[in-house]
Amino acid sequence: MKITQGDTLEWRRGLEYRGGTFHFRKLMEGEEGGIDNFSLNLGRSSHDFYSPRHRHNFEQIRFVLDGELSFGRDGKMTAGMVGYFPEGVHYGPQTQAVESLAVVLQCGGASGSGYPSRNEVKGAMDALEPFGKFEDGVYRRSEGVPGKRNLDGFQAIWEHINQRPMVYPKGRYPTPILMDPTNYAWGSVESSAGVEEKLLGVFTERRTEARLMKLTKGASYYAKGRGLYLVVSGDGTVSDAPYRAMTCAYLKKGERAMITASADSLIMLFGLPDLSGMTLGVLSGAAAPEEADTAQAAE
Repeated sequence: MKITQGDTLEWRRGLEYRGGTFHFRKLMEGEEGGIDNFSLNLGRSSHDFYSPRHRHNFEQIRFVLDGELSFGRDGKMTAGMVGYFPEGVHYGPQTQAVESLAVVLQCGGASGSGYPSRNEVKGAMDALEPFGKFEDGVYRRSEGVPGKRNLDGFQAIWEHINQRPMVYPKGRYPTPILMDPTNYAWGSVESSAGVEEKLLGVFTERRTEARLMKLTKGASYYAKGRGLYLVVSGDGTVSDAPYRAMTCAYLKKGERAMITASADSLIMLFGLPDLSGMTLGVLSGAAAPEEADTAQAAE
């Protein structure tokens, strides 16, 4: 098990290949180069942030803490809402009327395309910079440089890291799935007195999951299974470690931990997909590359 205290982490500039301003706190990350790599970030988007309509070859779950996220025809997310953004499915453009604060999980999905680390992305950007420029979410190659002239920023980065064309997986859902937890009922958790849950969704055959959990003061919950437990509010302990708002606990497959609340607590569970038996780069249900697309991947 690994634990981070999110309120102690520094804010860093992120998504430099997009338009506008975005800062993040890195709450937790997986193992670089693994098919099941992931990142969980607390992101702050300024009112000038812009991301063109695009798709990506990994999965995302967004949880809005404050403000509003607008995705054009795909709808808006306000504080408290949770969104699942499937791989291979277009969404956006994303714009900001006001500053927003959201937790974002990004992880390799059922296609087996994996997810690059922050260090890999930065290294690819540095390597590509002499041959073009990143502008409004698009990588524009300089005159005379081989390759497609205009390419989505993340796609250019991914292709440099992997040294092959990006092939987008077929979408398992037609659109992003936006969920309002206030419309869900709390349900009791078996063998856990004082614990209730809202199962928001389980996605694809690899079982990516979003779940809210509520613990009353003095209640305990035995956490297990590969996932990220993010404390939204409350105080208590995870095993012997203290938790408070923005504490994140990462449990690997086979690990267990006792969560005990010393005050009423709200916890968001990001259940990570089970990609066991898969090989990085082997796509399940892949679509042919589409040369016409110039904005298709990334956050």
